[in-house]
Amino acid sequence: MVKLGKRFKEISESVDSLKIYEIDEAIKLVKNNAKAKFNETIEIVFNLGVDPKQADQMVRGVVKLPEGTGKEVRVAVFARDVKAKEAKDAGADIVGDDDLAETVKTGKFEFDRVISTPDMMAVVGQLGKILGPRGLMPNPKLGTVTDDVETAIKNIKGGSVEYRVEKAGIIHAGIGKADFTNGAIKNNIKAIWDAILSAKPSGAKGSYIKGVTLTSTMGAGVKVDPDSVIN
Repeated sequence: MVKLGKRFKEISESVDSLKIYEIDEAIKLVKNNAKAKFNETIEIVFNLGVDPKQADQMVRGVVKLPEGTGKEVRVAVFARDVKAKEAKDAGADIVGDDDLAETVKTGKFEFDRVISTPDMMAVVGQLGKILGPRGLMPNPKLGTVTDDVETAIKNIKGGSVEYRVEKAGIIHAGIGKADFTNGAIKNNIKAIWDAILSAKPSGAKGSYIKGVTLTSTMGAGVKVDPDSVIN
């Protein structure tokens, strides 16, 4: 703990908390500070001028990152018969129906995303109190309730990222790894930036993107100049 505190202090001192950095400088700084013994995740945080409690101000969607996420994503699929075989052939890590539902009910499962065929939603719907709080509930608007399980699996494993505004108007999203090139991270940032801009709700008033911060798993937050991302 002492070593971690010392390292974090050194990282914090390298970042001017009052400065808003141009995007290329911010990426370089975050990558340089990602010195943990594991490959840290690079994360972007949006502070939006919305009230998530209002139905017409929810910001939620999915975006395909052009450079991928650098993370191995474990996908569970609720499907039967032919669709179950399609899911297995497409690379799903876990495939099941009632048996998978029983596993979920135990609360002991290891997967990052969930897909369901429409006919299985009667079963999956009963798992809402478990999957919902974990952000795992399949949703047709996000392409995770579908008969085209092959495409859904390939999109997720290929770098598709789901984002959803949380309390206080915050969105967190992993957009790469510390070993990504600066250019790859920048491409992913632009992709999610465009997606969130496009998802601006009609009920949002005033400034929409109020602030953006870039950070790594063990690093300090670096404020980013929005204009440098757009240009």
